[in-house]
Amino acid sequence: MLFFDLLINTFEAFNYQLTIRLLMMYRIIPILIIVLFSFSSYESSRNDFRDVKTKSVASNRSNSLEFRCKSVYEAIDSNQFSLPKFDVFLAAFQGYEAIKQQGRLNNDLLTVIDFSLPSTEERLWVIDMQCQQVVLKSLVAHGRNSGSAYATDFSNEKESFKSSLGFYLTGEVYNGKHGMSMRLDGLEYGINHKARERAVVVHGAEYVNEKLAQKQGYIGRSLGCPAVPIAVHLQLIQLIKNKSCLFIYHPSHKNFQATKLLS
Repeated sequence: MLFFDLLINTFEAFNYQLTIRLLMMYRIIPILIIVLFSFSSYESSRNDFRDVKTKSVASNRSNSLEFRCKSVYEAIDSNQFSLPKFDVFLAAFQGYEAIKQQGRLNNDLLTVIDFSLPSTEERLWVIDMQCQQVVLKSLVAHGRNSGSAYATDFSNEKESFKSSLGFYLTGEVYNGKHGMSMRLDGLEYGINHKARERAVVVHGAEYVNEKLAQKQGYIGRSLGCPAVPIAVHLQLIQLIKNKSCLFIYHPSHKNFQATKLLS
């Protein structure tokens, strides 16, 4: 009997200790869960804060750029011409500023072509950003496979006979089959970087005229070049040649990144 009593007492003592330990574990586990959850929430909050801060910085930069652009836009003397739409000018201003900061421009002229407009409208502007004045406005053709009255389809490929969008540096002047012409260097890979290879140049063309536009509802089209009227092509080329910024806009050209400009 004494042995059994001792065994029972030992078992009860062990059971008591086990119970105490289990109770302690049940108390500790929720605490551990709370601590782990709190740490996870803290890390998540830190990451959220970083994301918000990054987005805030980007937003502030964007707002600052847009504010500066609006100030310039409102100060431009249209010289009795209509100005490009603000969203078009904002897109052009963004790239112009980036290219200028890279020290790649030889003058302060910005040429803007708005291919969201029909070819029957004057949709090319040359803006002197230093004097804040429109110095020239003109008709301009798009590629024959880009559309009729409106340019809606674009390509960077040879023999596509389509226009290419985006930012360009104007190049050297030469005399070719269209007379005085000016080469272009595309600055956006996959968008227009084959411009020189494709012989996409600025030149004059007889088919860019208002009479033809009135007759058929659109001006003549090029093989992909931003061709302009014979009456203005000499003035335009002499004005913007040798490393000024030229931008061809269309709403489909989005998500421009200055860091991806070709050198």
